[in-house]
Amino acid sequence: MSFYAFARGVVSLVSKLMYKVRYEGVEQVPEKGFVLCSNHISQFDPIFVAVKLKPQCFFMAKEELFRFKPLALLLRALGAFPVARGKGDTGAIEKAVNLVKSGNVVAIFPEGHRSKTGELQKLKSGAVLIAAETGCGLQPCVIKKGKRKFIRRPVVVRYGAFITPEQLAIQSRAPSEIRAANRLLTGTLQNLLEEAHV
Repeated sequence: MSFYAFARGVVSLVSKLMYKVRYEGVEQVPEKGFVLCSNHISQFDPIFVAVKLKPQCFFMAKEELFRFKPLALLLRALGAFPVARGKGDTGAIEKAVNLVKSGNVVAIFPEGHRSKTGELQKLKSGAVLIAAETGCGLQPCVIKKGKRKFIRRPVVVRYGAFITPEQLAIQSRAPSEIRAANRLLTGTLQNLLEEAHV
């Protein structure tokens, strides 16, 4: 058993003590070579979006988490890699592109930081840029929490229909195409949030 598989089992057990999670649309998720894009509302989000998927998810995580060496070692062992937010981190994008080209799954929270209200915030373009460089598709996902009932809080994790490269329609990687693809991703995540019922 890999360390990732072991850790996934442990954190899954811990999360079940705190949350009652329902998963929807897992059957729509491919097995390799794409970018998983989710909204971001809590520190447990990486666990919620990855625990039910067959492939390992390689998370693009904020660089601040890697400043504490023991935590950095753990994150890297789990496949996470740092990104400098708001600085156009080409190194992180290149790392993600290489992972996807190798058939792996890269997971991104394109809002860039957690939403305090649960409402979808403006998306950064990183996920779409990776799609442009690799020709991959995007797997939309949303997380929505309900009010705490007794000990555990209800959560729904909803995976939407896969967004294909043809739907993204990135041909020349022009800024207008990147913006249009990002609007498509934004609209998809927004619709999933509105359709998700806790």
